[in-house]
Amino acid sequence: MKITKELQEQIKELNLIEQQVQNLSLQRQTFQMELNETESALDEVKNSNNGIYKIIGQVMIKTTKEEISKELKEKKEILALRIKSIENQEKFLREKLEKTKKSIEEKLEKKK
Repeated sequence: MKITKELQEQIKELNLIEQQVQNLSLQRQTFQMELNETESALDEVKNSNNGIYKIIGQVMIKTTKEEISKELKEKKEILALRIKSIENQEKFLREKLEKTKKSIEEKLEKKK
C-alpha cells in the first residue's frame, strides 16, 4: 500500500505531537516534585522552633519564619499555576493527538 504525501505529513505531525506530550509530561513531573519539596519545606518551617536559614547561592542566611513562609507560599502558588498550565496544554495536545490518529486510521482504512 502506497502512503500519500498528506498521510506522511500527518504521521510526522502525530510523532511531533507525541514528543510534545512527552516533554510536557516530564516538565509537569519536574514541577510536581518541586511543589512536593516546597510543601515539605513549608511543613518543616511550621514545625520549627529554632532559627531558620535559607540558602542564597552558596551562602546560608538567617531569616524569619514569616518571611520564609511567605516566600514558600508564593513559590507554591507559582508552581501550582505552572502545573495547571502544563496540564491544560497536555489535555489540548492529547485531544489533537487522538484526532490526528483517528484521521490517519480513517485514511488507511480507505486505502484498503
